[in-house]
Amino acid sequence: MLYIFDMGNVIIDIDFNRVFDKWSELSGTPSEEIKSRFTFGNIFQLHECGKISDIEFAELLCEEMDITLSFEDFAEGWHAIFISLRPEVIDIMERLREQGHRVVVLSNTNRLHLDYWPAHYPEIAASSDFLYLSQDLGMRKPDPEIYKYVLQSEEFDAADAIFFDDVEENIKAAEALGIRSIHVVNKDTIPEYFRTYDFSAEVE
Repeated sequence: MLYIFDMGNVIIDIDFNRVFDKWSELSGTPSEEIKSRFTFGNIFQLHECGKISDIEFAELLCEEMDITLSFEDFAEGWHAIFISLRPEVIDIMERLREQGHRVVVLSNTNRLHLDYWPAHYPEIAASSDFLYLSQDLGMRKPDPEIYKYVLQSEEFDAADAIFFDDVEENIKAAEALGIRSIHVVNKDTIPEYFRTYDFSAEVE
């Protein structure tokens, strides 16, 4: 079986409000103003697909939000999104691999965050067979092609894959391809899903 895990709010807790608060502290602009101007629009999506550089992203986003930040201050705020790992999910991923299943991460992320989470949370890569990251693939969820790419690369049929993600749109896109998908609504979703799972059983 192929188990596909999203990263943010699935393996690791994140909170965008922490980003806005840090940018507010560093720029002197009220956090609510920054939040109201920030969008997950074209600039954000281009960056997640690796189409623009980190510096271009910072400059364009600061212009959109009408704030002045050095690249270093922008990056400090951008990295503030991360809170902590969900150790219970890491444990499940490791146990699935020990059982012989294939475990991968499929995440919409960006190169700027690669300066932070791999070093601070090495458990993510250590508990995965492979990391499929949007900026490396040039596409992002919920584009159906990104799911097809993972299935083809892993040589699994959709019916033999299970996908965990916190974004309903991403879940629906995977389900449309025949991938069994679990909407992660809180920290209990994944542990509850595996509550009756037999980790001692042999994988056929």
